[in-house]
Amino acid sequence: MIVLGRIVAPFGVQGWLRIHPFGDDPEAWRKMSQWWLSADVDAPAASWKAYELESVKLHGDGVVAKLVGIDDRTASEALGNCYFGAPREALPAPVKDEYYWADLIGLKVVNMKDQPLGCVKSLLETGANEVLVVNDGTRERLLPFVEHVVKSVDLSEEMIRADWDVDW
Repeated sequence: MIVLGRIVAPFGVQGWLRIHPFGDDPEAWRKMSQWWLSADVDAPAASWKAYELESVKLHGDGVVAKLVGIDDRTASEALGNCYFGAPREALPAPVKDEYYWADLIGLKVVNMKDQPLGCVKSLLETGANEVLVVNDGTRERLLPFVEHVVKSVDLSEEMIRADWDVDW
């Protein structure tokens, strides 16, 4: 399951949900027919519950969504702060030079001198840009996921090339 975000609160009285997206293009989710919800982000795919997606829209500086069958505030409150996601095959294909975070987890990271920096353990959203958390087993590095640091991502080779020194 690819986790797309988290429900943070009910929105209004007609079952809408305020959501926190874990990505920068939640409007692309309109193309999806369903979202899957789970209170446990690490739950196996079979335990996520599918809901038909009625609508997703930007609202102010946030995002709100409406699921079919969640028609009032009580129903939206009952969902709590669930994570929402989708199986990989249900997601829109990313455009060139864009990646789902789940595709980056586990990739090897090397610098421009082919020195290993570790593997991507996770990503952080900082507001300014995403940050790769790279671990080599003894040390954790935080690399900004920006063009002047991340020079290439090769999913087929499972490798990220970064302009980053081993001593940083």
